[in-house]
Amino acid sequence: QVQLVESGGGLVQAGGSLRLSCAASERTFSNYNMGWFRQAPGKEREFVAGINSGGTYTSSADSVKGRFTISRDNAENTVYLQMNSLKPEDTAVYYCVASRYYKTTFRTQDINYWGKGTLVTVSS
Repeated sequence: QVQLVESGGGLVQAGGSLRLSCAASERTFSNYNMGWFRQAPGKEREFVAGINSGGTYTSSADSVKGRFTISRDNAENTVYLQMNSLKPEDTAVYYCVASRYYKTTFRTQDINYWGKGTLVTVSS
């Protein structure tokens, strides 16, 4: 069982930046492909970004390309999401996820483990 704990969410003005972190409990963290999803009020959960187990491949949704960057530190069992140029439409609960398989675009059914989420609110 992999436990994922997100941190770094909060309130930020449009145009600002936040960095989300996700700490994993599993010693075999480096075997998992990691990612971030988000869910805005009244909307379905959507893929944001993904990174393979070795950190050599990344992908992101078109809506965040050029603004969000995913990275990982396998020595620290942590994955990050650097979010720049934030927009009000980025407001959502952000979930850290782990999957045994890497895909360019994760679907919810691809995910083996979910964190509980951290709220990001972007004010206009």
